[in-house]
Amino acid sequence: MLQRYELADSLFPDHNTSTRSLELIRNAMEGTDQRVRDDKPVTPGFLIAVLLWDSYRERLAQHSDAMPLVEARESASAEVLRDQNEIAAVPKRFSQFVREVWLLQPRLEGPPGNGIDKIVTHPRFRAAYDFLLLRASVGEVEQETAEWWTNYQAADEDERNSMSSALAPAKGKRRRRRRRRGAA
Repeated sequence: MLQRYELADSLFPDHNTSTRSLELIRNAMEGTDQRVRDDKPVTPGFLIAVLLWDSYRERLAQHSDAMPLVEARESASAEVLRDQNEIAAVPKRFSQFVREVWLLQPRLEGPPGNGIDKIVTHPRFRAAYDFLLLRASVGEVEQETAEWWTNYQAADEDERNSMSSALAPAKGKRRRRRRRRGAA
Protein backbone atom coordinates (compact mmCIF):
# COMPACT_ATOMS: atom_id res chain seq x y z
CA MET A 1 0.00 0.00 0.00
CA LEU A 2 2.98 2.30 0.64
CA GLN A 3 3.93 1.85 -2.99
CA ARG A 4 0.41 1.90 -4.41
CA TYR A 5 -0.47 5.17 -2.70
CA GLU A 6 3.03 6.58 -3.17
CA LEU A 7 3.40 7.12 0.56
CA ALA A 8 6.89 5.65 0.82
CA ASP A 9 8.46 8.55 -1.05
CA SER A 10 6.64 11.07 1.13
CA LEU A 11 7.20 9.38 4.48
CA PHE A 12 10.67 7.95 3.79
CA PRO A 13 12.21 10.14 1.05
CA ASP A 14 15.72 8.77 1.58
CA HIS A 15 14.73 5.14 1.06
CA ASN A 16 16.50 3.39 -1.77
CA THR A 17 14.48 2.07 -4.70
CA SER A 18 17.06 -0.50 -5.81
CA THR A 19 15.77 -3.99 -6.53
CA ARG A 20 17.49 -5.38 -3.44
CA SER A 21 16.09 -2.66 -1.20
CA LEU A 22 12.56 -3.10 -2.54
CA GLU A 23 12.85 -6.87 -2.10
CA LEU A 24 14.03 -6.38 1.50
CA ILE A 25 11.04 -4.10 2.19
CA ARG A 26 8.61 -6.46 0.46
CA ASN A 27 9.93 -9.45 2.43
CA ALA A 28 9.63 -7.49 5.68
CA MET A 29 6.06 -6.47 4.91
CA GLU A 30 5.09 -10.03 3.97
CA GLY A 31 6.72 -11.33 7.15
CA THR A 32 4.85 -8.77 9.20
CA ASP A 33 1.56 -9.71 7.53
CA GLN A 34 2.26 -13.35 8.39
CA ARG A 35 3.02 -12.46 12.02
CA VAL A 36 -0.30 -10.58 12.24
CA ARG A 37 -2.15 -13.58 10.74
CA ASP A 38 -0.39 -15.87 13.26
CA ASP A 39 -1.39 -13.52 16.08
CA LYS A 40 2.27 -12.86 16.95
CA PRO A 41 3.49 -9.51 18.24
CA VAL A 42 4.74 -6.90 15.78
CA THR A 43 6.46 -3.59 16.30
CA PRO A 44 6.57 -0.61 13.97
CA GLY A 45 10.23 -0.28 14.97
CA PHE A 46 11.13 -3.30 12.89
CA LEU A 47 9.53 -1.89 9.74
CA ILE A 48 11.10 1.52 10.38
CA ALA A 49 14.49 -0.21 10.66
CA VAL A 50 13.89 -1.88 7.29
CA LEU A 51 12.63 1.25 5.55
CA LEU A 52 15.57 3.35 6.76
CA TRP A 53 18.26 0.66 6.45
CA ASP A 54 19.71 1.89 3.16
CA SER A 55 19.81 5.47 4.44
CA TYR A 56 21.70 4.24 7.48
CA ARG A 57 24.17 2.29 5.33
CA GLU A 58 24.78 5.29 3.08
CA ARG A 59 25.37 7.55 6.07
CA LEU A 60 27.65 4.95 7.63
CA ALA A 61 29.74 4.80 4.45
CA GLN A 62 30.13 8.59 4.57
CA HIS A 63 31.30 8.53 8.19
CA SER A 64 33.43 5.39 8.26
CA ASP A 65 36.48 7.06 6.70
CA ALA A 66 36.37 10.05 9.03
CA MET A 67 35.94 8.36 12.42
CA PRO A 68 36.26 5.03 14.21
CA LEU A 69 33.67 2.49 13.04
CA VAL A 70 31.79 2.30 16.36
CA GLU A 71 31.47 6.07 16.44
CA ALA A 72 30.48 6.12 12.75
CA ARG A 73 27.67 3.63 13.42
CA GLU A 74 26.32 5.69 16.30
CA SER A 75 26.56 8.92 14.34
CA ALA A 76 24.94 7.47 11.21
CA SER A 77 22.01 6.01 13.15
CA ALA A 78 21.46 9.26 15.08
CA GLU A 79 21.52 11.34 11.89
CA VAL A 80 19.17 9.10 9.92
CA LEU A 81 16.64 9.03 12.74
CA ARG A 82 16.97 12.79 13.32
CA ASP A 83 16.34 13.46 9.63
CA GLN A 84 13.38 11.07 9.65
CA ASN A 85 11.88 12.89 12.64
CA GLU A 86 11.77 16.07 10.56
CA ILE A 87 9.40 14.29 8.15
CA ALA A 88 7.43 11.94 10.37
CA ALA A 89 8.00 11.64 14.09
CA VAL A 90 9.39 8.34 15.31
CA PRO A 91 8.66 7.85 19.02
CA LYS A 92 11.75 7.32 21.15
CA ARG A 93 10.80 3.74 22.03
CA PHE A 94 10.84 2.87 18.32
CA SER A 95 13.92 4.89 17.42
CA GLN A 96 15.86 3.20 20.22
CA PHE A 97 14.62 -0.17 18.96
CA VAL A 98 15.79 0.71 15.42
CA ARG A 99 19.24 1.78 16.63
CA GLU A 100 19.73 -1.37 18.65
CA VAL A 101 18.72 -3.61 15.75
CA TRP A 102 21.10 -1.78 13.41
CA LEU A 103 23.96 -1.74 15.88
CA LEU A 104 23.64 -5.48 16.52
CA GLN A 105 24.00 -6.33 12.82
CA PRO A 106 27.83 -6.23 12.71
CA ARG A 107 27.97 -8.40 15.82
CA LEU A 108 25.74 -10.97 14.12
CA GLU A 109 27.52 -10.77 10.76
CA GLY A 110 31.05 -11.30 11.97
CA PRO A 111 32.54 -14.14 13.92
CA PRO A 112 30.68 -14.06 17.24
CA GLY A 113 33.81 -14.64 19.32
CA ASN A 114 33.60 -14.67 23.10
CA GLY A 115 30.50 -12.52 23.46
CA ILE A 116 27.94 -14.96 22.08
CA ASP A 117 26.01 -15.30 25.34
CA LYS A 118 25.91 -11.54 25.74
CA ILE A 119 24.54 -11.14 22.20
CA VAL A 120 21.89 -13.86 22.62
CA THR A 121 20.63 -12.36 25.88
CA HIS A 122 20.41 -8.83 24.47
CA PRO A 123 16.80 -7.58 24.62
CA ARG A 124 16.80 -6.87 20.88
CA PHE A 125 18.61 -10.05 19.83
CA ARG A 126 15.53 -11.72 18.37
CA ALA A 127 14.58 -8.67 16.31
CA ALA A 128 18.19 -8.24 15.17
CA TYR A 129 18.34 -11.93 14.26
CA ASP A 130 15.09 -11.63 12.26
CA PHE A 131 16.58 -8.57 10.53
CA LEU A 132 19.71 -10.60 9.72
CA LEU A 133 17.55 -13.38 8.23
CA LEU A 134 15.72 -10.79 6.16
CA ARG A 135 19.01 -9.39 4.87
CA ALA A 136 20.24 -12.91 4.08
CA SER A 137 17.06 -13.53 2.09
CA VAL A 138 18.08 -10.79 -0.37
CA GLY A 139 21.75 -11.76 -0.49
CA GLU A 140 23.05 -8.93 1.65
CA VAL A 141 24.48 -11.33 4.24
CA GLU A 142 25.91 -14.79 3.71
CA GLN A 143 23.23 -17.44 4.17
CA GLU A 144 25.73 -19.52 6.20
CA THR A 145 25.90 -16.75 8.80
CA ALA A 146 22.13 -16.74 9.20
CA GLU A 147 22.06 -20.54 9.37
CA TRP A 148 24.78 -20.54 12.05
CA TRP A 149 22.68 -18.29 14.29
CA THR A 150 19.58 -20.39 13.60
CA ASN A 151 21.43 -23.58 14.53
CA TYR A 152 22.99 -21.97 17.59
CA GLN A 153 19.60 -21.00 18.97
CA ALA A 154 18.20 -24.50 18.41
CA ALA A 155 21.23 -26.20 19.99
CA ASP A 156 21.44 -27.48 23.53
CA GLU A 157 24.15 -26.20 25.89
CA ASP A 158 26.76 -28.81 24.87
CA GLU A 159 26.21 -28.12 21.18
CA ARG A 160 26.41 -24.37 21.80
CA ASN A 161 29.71 -24.80 23.63
CA SER A 162 31.01 -26.90 20.77
CA MET A 163 29.89 -24.33 18.19
CA SER A 164 31.46 -21.51 20.21
CA SER A 165 34.76 -23.29 20.70
CA ALA A 166 34.93 -24.09 16.98
CA LEU A 167 34.92 -20.35 16.34
CA ALA A 168 37.59 -19.49 18.90
CA PRO A 169 41.03 -18.90 17.40
CA ALA A 170 43.63 -21.46 18.32
CA LYS A 171 45.67 -20.24 21.24
CA GLY A 172 49.36 -20.61 20.78
CA LYS A 173 52.17 -19.93 23.16
CA ARG A 174 52.62 -16.33 23.97
CA ARG A 175 56.13 -15.07 24.08
CA ARG A 176 57.14 -13.01 27.03
CA ARG A 177 58.62 -9.69 26.23
CA ARG A 178 62.03 -9.03 27.55
CA ARG A 179 62.45 -5.90 29.48
CA ARG A 180 65.14 -3.64 28.32
CA ARG A 181 67.57 -2.57 30.87
CA GLY A 182 67.82 1.12 31.30
CA ALA A 183 71.17 2.81 30.86
CA ALA A 184 73.01 2.95 34.16
